[in-house]
Amino acid sequence: MKSGAWLAAVALIATGLLIWLPLLATLGLGFFRYDALNPPQWVGWSHLVRLLDDPMFLTAARNSLWLVLFAVPLRLALAVVLGLALAGRGRVSSAALVPVFTPVVVPELVWAMAWLWILNPFFGPAAWLLNSLEYGGAQWLLTVAGARTALVVVLAFLIGELVLVIMATRRQVPAQRYELCAVEGAGPWYSFRRVTWPALWPVLLLLMARDVVLVLQLAFVPALVVTKTGPQFATLFLPHYIYQNAFEYLRFGYAAAMSGVLVLSVLGLIAAQFWLLRRWIRQAG
Repeated sequence: MKSGAWLAAVALIATGLLIWLPLLATLGLGFFRYDALNPPQWVGWSHLVRLLDDPMFLTAARNSLWLVLFAVPLRLALAVVLGLALAGRGRVSSAALVPVFTPVVVPELVWAMAWLWILNPFFGPAAWLLNSLEYGGAQWLLTVAGARTALVVVLAFLIGELVLVIMATRRQVPAQRYELCAVEGAGPWYSFRRVTWPALWPVLLLLMARDVVLVLQLAFVPALVVTKTGPQFATLFLPHYIYQNAFEYLRFGYAAAMSGVLVLSVLGLIAAQFWLLRRWIRQAG
């Protein structure tokens, strides 16, 4: 018991030093003008006021919201389908896990370079297929809708961890419940709605809260390598714009202010999701 308490204390201290302390320092830096060459200068709320008049920040915020609204539901839906399909313990299910998990363990840069070849608007397999179907494959990455759709497709393959969680949740449901449904003559849809879905719903809310943050992180490298944040800044997301201001323009204070807005927005979304989860648990109980 004492050793467990010590381990928990060490974990809490490490979390505070490595995560919360730098986060608070970053939020505080948003009130200063700092270029890493001169001492910080207090500017108060001017950076936050400036964000409202920055068209690139507003564009990046809209793009980030678009990505979350489209990529997260698609990733969760695919994870549910694959997780339930592979929940069995047979050899086929075990073998199918290999292609599902391979994109997750491949280095991000290698993964992005592979998709850059696949989605090449002139020589890639996707362009050839779209051209053969007369959908204009050469315009795949050269239009706003095509570039955004390409990123959503790239992120849709990075769901190995989500599939694993769904599989584990499905395997925790007692088999007797499904046997009882079969005895009563219930169909697959009824079994899913009455047995499987109540077990998956709270887990999906937690995965959704995690995926809101993870999607913006996973899109960083593909958006730089595959679409180069274009065309017309259609795939410029907040992490990219923050990176540009901090490490290209040396506007560390301004980038810190944007980071604060991003962190608070994400925390607000997560808080809303946890509120829904607690409400569901109370109603279920």
